[in-house]
Amino acid sequence: MDRREILRHVDHTLLAPTATWEELQVLCDEALQYETASVCVPPNRVKQVKDYLCGRMPVCTVVGFPNGYHTTAVKALETEEVLDRGADEVDMVINLGWVKEKRFHDIQTEIHTMKDICDDKILKVIVEACYLTEEEKIKMCEVVTEAGADFIKTSTGFGTGGATFEDVALFAAHIGDHVKIKAAGGIGSFEDAQRFLELGASRLGTSRLVKIMEAEKPIL
Repeated sequence: MDRREILRHVDHTLLAPTATWEELQVLCDEALQYETASVCVPPNRVKQVKDYLCGRMPVCTVVGFPNGYHTTAVKALETEEVLDRGADEVDMVINLGWVKEKRFHDIQTEIHTMKDICDDKILKVIVEACYLTEEEKIKMCEVVTEAGADFIKTSTGFGTGGATFEDVALFAAHIGDHVKIKAAGGIGSFEDAQRFLELGASRLGTSRLVKIMEAEKPIL
């Protein structure tokens, strides 16, 4: 798999709280140049980015980010607003406290609510795997599948750890046929990116791979 093919699986991402419009424009320009899967931007920038891209690239954003402990009503309102602003894909964070309390029915209901709102738009569910036991990870594969989400996603990139090969392999063994995997957080090389894809990921959340390509451009 060559680098250009790998980049087609990347959600080119900038979610830093200090991100400026100028930096987001660069993100969009890079995504178009390298034909990434999408750009992933903060919720308040969705309309600006959507207008800038003029339909040339899907726009992804986040809901309940990064801690996931917003109420379901707030997450629902967030989701409705970002879709109204033009988001094509939504990455939502689950309530991790509910996982620890084994309130899996509540988590499934919340995800299902978000998917109903998203309808034909893509919903990715961030389970922040660095905080979960193996048993909890397997249970979340079941919950995400039953709730009808499109993707299970490893990490926000703001937790204590990011994507691991072990987690992606575990997800691939336990998710339903209709659920895809997004690996995110700490993906810093094309070799690692290819390994994640080989293990079953369909999307990669990172900005580093494009930065590598930019750094390797010849200076004229």
